[in-house]
Amino acid sequence: MQKGLLIVLSGPSGTGKGTVCQEFCSRQPRLYQSISITTRPPREGEVDGVHYRFLSESEFTRLRKAGALLEWAEVYGNFYGTPREEVENARSRGLDVLLEIDTQGAMQLQKTVEDGVFIFLLPPSMVTLWQRISGRGTDSPQVIKQRYAAAYQELHRVWQYDYVVVNQDGQLDYAVERLEAILAAEKCKVKHHREFLQQLFKEGETIDLSLH
Repeated sequence: MQKGLLIVLSGPSGTGKGTVCQEFCSRQPRLYQSISITTRPPREGEVDGVHYRFLSESEFTRLRKAGALLEWAEVYGNFYGTPREEVENARSRGLDVLLEIDTQGAMQLQKTVEDGVFIFLLPPSMVTLWQRISGRGTDSPQVIKQRYAAAYQELHRVWQYDYVVVNQDGQLDYAVERLEAILAAEKCKVKHHREFLQQLFKEGETIDLSLH
């Protein structure tokens, strides 16, 4: 069985990663979205095991020290990470795995995972990004400024990714279709078809070339 792809999607706060990932997964039955673990408390409406797996900091530290995390990062004083076993098991079953993680975690994976597909989700403009971050209505002006400054800094890491996708306002289909195109293109790469090609060459050697 061909091993599934590892697709890593990052982007600053306010680019709509969650909505895009949800729609992308709904259209791809062989796409498995890994659920991150975090030490931050659940926000209103978040469900443990659906949006995140919420752990204590001591439990998170235990998993990190045991090597059970594929990547981890600290964001605004809270820890986030990806369970290693869950991802590896899904890929071994031929499922493509989608990770929605920040740039810190993505940079870690680039050093340890040779076959990852790294995609950066962009806003259509910086004005739009500011409007999305400031329009949530749940953060103080100081927090909004901090989030925008962090988002602007994250944008500079785009050069370390393989693909970019722009998430236009009101054009969810556009962004998801670009992700589907990337997935299809990656699956057509020669490196993912070595076994088939070897079998094809082997079969070619057995063809009777005599003319009758």
